[in-house]
Amino acid sequence: MSIMANLPKYLVIAVTVGSVIVIVSKMTKSNKPDVSVAVNVPALSKEAVQGQQLFDDNCSACHGKSAAGSDKGPPLIHKIYEPNHHGDGAFQMAAKRGARAHHWKFGNMPAQPQVKPNEVAAIVRYVRELQRANGIY
Repeated sequence: MSIMANLPKYLVIAVTVGSVIVIVSKMTKSNKPDVSVAVNVPALSKEAVQGQQLFDDNCSACHGKSAAGSDKGPPLIHKIYEPNHHGDGAFQMAAKRGARAHHWKFGNMPAQPQVKPNEVAAIVRYVRELQRANGIY
């Protein structure tokens, strides 16, 4: 029997195997990208050191060590979060009200009511010092 006679059979097998591969790939692949970045950590001011501790306690689970990002949240040491695009007030609002996903595919950020405005200010100081040390003004 020639290959041509068995072509429909082989085609069905190929399509079936290909479909299974696609389905398994989609089931095991996370929708949330890991976009972590390398971060140069400078000597920090006293205020930024306080912010670092607050960041580690409240933000790093999603935004990663040194705000480098993770598979749960974006890096804050990124041009998107430079002061001219996301001012300090944006961080205050995100902590208070949460933030709608609009730059990344991590989903919405929930409000962080446990972090008080003065603590967010210290966290922002820490993030801004990290940003400057990494060429983000």
